Amino acid sequence: MEKAIKFTKAHGCGNDFLIVEGWPHPDPAALAIAICDRHTGVGADGLYFLDDHTVHLYNSDGSPARLSGNGTRCVAAKLAAAGEGPVIRIETGAGPRELRLTSRTGDVFHFAMNLGHVSTTSGPEGSFDVAIGNPQCISLVDSFDFDWKRRGAELECHPHYPDRTNVEFVRVIDPHRIEIRIWERGAGWTLSSGTGATASAVAAVHAGQADYPVTVVTEGGELSVVESEGGEIVLNGPAELIADGLFYSSD
Repeated sequence: MEKAIKFTKAHGCGNDFLIVEGWPHPDPAALAIAICDRHTGVGADGLYFLDDHTVHLYNSDGSPARLSGNGTRCVAAKLAAAGEGPVIRIETGAGPRELRLTSRTGDVFHFAMNLGHVSTTSGPEGSFDVAIGNPQCISLVDSFDFDWKRRGAELECHPHYPDRTNVEFVRVIDPHRIEIRIWERGAGWTLSSGTGATASAVAAVHAGQADYPVTVVTEGGELSVVESEGGEIVLNGPAELIADGLFYSSD
């Protein structure tokens, strides 16, 4: 029987998400695949189920994800538009995250999101592994003049990562500015990634090629990564509410 599912669509630097209120859902993976399809669905990189302040995130291929930096800001924007804030606490699959609303212009909300202490270790083939709530493989490169999407797909499924990984390629512009390209686990090429941008900045600093604050240039816009006095990593960036609507599901 066909059912109308209410959703909100939002994006952070072009990394787009659909937010559906309520949990549990009888088949969240199937709904994620259907509603995120860019031809026969609404279209998005991922789907959030929002239950009060607890979120459950699914990638566009139906696989679950623990954390998204851009996506969590999108959820916070929805809550802020309903009158919450300026500090919003969201329970993610990687634990609680606190976001502070720093500015608002219409339906565009800017948040500072505390990601806590972030560790870096050696990854395969000269890359870095960054633990940030979801797996990140970071490769420092001199340019993007290679088939980085193919390479990202290969690294996503590298034997080093039994549960697959997100992949970022990082070009250092100067000590406080880097540019990245993104291949996300479960979504493929995306215009931006909040956790990926943060991990890229952390890896560049770890490698001695950058220093905080770091502006991260993605294909969808710019994000800022800073380090607090206590050594915690804070991601700053926008989230824009795009639309509310109904998706007609046969599930």
